[in-house]
Amino acid sequence: MQKLPSVLLVDDDPTTNFLNEHLLRTLGVTEECLVATNGAEALEVLARTCAPAGAACPALILLDVNMPVMNGIDFLEAFQPDPPASKIVIILLTTTLLGRDLGDLQHSQAIAGIISKPLTRAKINDLLQQYFQRELPGAA
Repeated sequence: MQKLPSVLLVDDDPTTNFLNEHLLRTLGVTEECLVATNGAEALEVLARTCAPAGAACPALILLDVNMPVMNGIDFLEAFQPDPPASKIVIILLTTTLLGRDLGDLQHSQAIAGIISKPLTRAKINDLLQQYFQRELPGAA
């Protein structure tokens, strides 16, 4: 399987970031996992990695909703990809699946989808198939 150039993990829980990074690397999804502990850090990482346009921009962002400093919803409102048609797939990876917490995000153009924690091999494979036309080895 062709690996994604990089994946950005945005979560305030270091254990979650560690486990998700380990899973993505073990499954051969990507060589490079970028990590941010809140939305503001994620914006900084994207400003650094996506300039010049697309240089090392992550293909996938796994974004938590509930974080200090800047939560996932505020991140989505602040993130302005350059160019606007940038092909970064943003997936909410959260334990918050209540309608009142997620509001209209399920119908938002800013995100590709919502996945409940924890991240698993099956969820990663589904995500790769749906958004990247790839499949983990041995997933058939």
